[in-house]
Amino acid sequence: MPGDEAASAAPTPLARAERFIWLTARVLEQHRFAFHFLGGDADAVDRALGAYLGADGGYGHALDPELRGPLSRPLHAAYALRVLDALGRCGGRRVELLCAHLTSVSTPDGALPVVSAAPADHPTLPYDPVRDDASSTLETTGPVVGALHRNRVWHAWLFRATEFCWNRVETLRHWHPAEVRGAVAFLDGVPDRGRAAAAADRLGRLVRERRLVVLDPARRAEYPTEPGYPPGGQLFPYDVAGRPESWARGWFTDAEMSRSLDFLAARQQPDGGWPVPRRAARAPGSTLERRPIATLEALLTLRAYGRPLT
Repeated sequence: MPGDEAASAAPTPLARAERFIWLTARVLEQHRFAFHFLGGDADAVDRALGAYLGADGGYGHALDPELRGPLSRPLHAAYALRVLDALGRCGGRRVELLCAHLTSVSTPDGALPVVSAAPADHPTLPYDPVRDDASSTLETTGPVVGALHRNRVWHAWLFRATEFCWNRVETLRHWHPAEVRGAVAFLDGVPDRGRAAAAADRLGRLVRERRLVVLDPARRAEYPTEPGYPPGGQLFPYDVAGRPESWARGWFTDAEMSRSLDFLAARQQPDGGWPVPRRAARAPGSTLERRPIATLEALLTLRAYGRPLT
């Protein structure tokens, strides 16, 4: 029947996303897409990531699109390690130099801030502060420490940073959504699995009690929006349990996770990409550069849970 032919000819979610990536993504995200979904070369991803590497061993040049300028920042390091982890290349001299850089920008308690010091004459933007008194946060420290542990990287910097993460995860009572994601990234990578299981159980109960994750997207207006997030910027189960093997997957029932994934799949836009979640953009180019990253993350999550993309 004609209707059946039209349906079979409709572009698949993956095909629509591919077109969006080729038309809008940075070189790095184009190569990441090719690596994950088209059998592309890991070396191409590696070379593209290398363009963001600074002489200090850190990563800059707006690798994380929210932070502009050439300076190496902890959030850039977290993104670089996610890319290297996916390639199976999170080790060697490059990561050793990165850890040395992280040591130099750590706070007195050995962890990482979101923003850090810069030369006095370096240009900054009002919404992108660079300061000397930045405090440690799980948002940046957790993903970095988790990735390094998952890849069995050992460096002196890791000892204090790991203790910082354990202390925050096991004692913090007032959580911000960004900290929840950072804590999960840490717990999913840290080698002490028994301690991680206990900490994840505690955190999962707090997340549910304090309604930090929307359990039913159809009722998301009933959930509070945290300070600093735009209206509708709440977390969903797929945000914290991006893979079935994550500790956070145990926080949600099968029905809650399924509703969440249905909602994620339905968020694909007419142009083939996914919208930027949560925070409002800090700079005009941030949303344009982050949408392909959000699209990659959505595709990887849906595939990890066995959702059809083709």
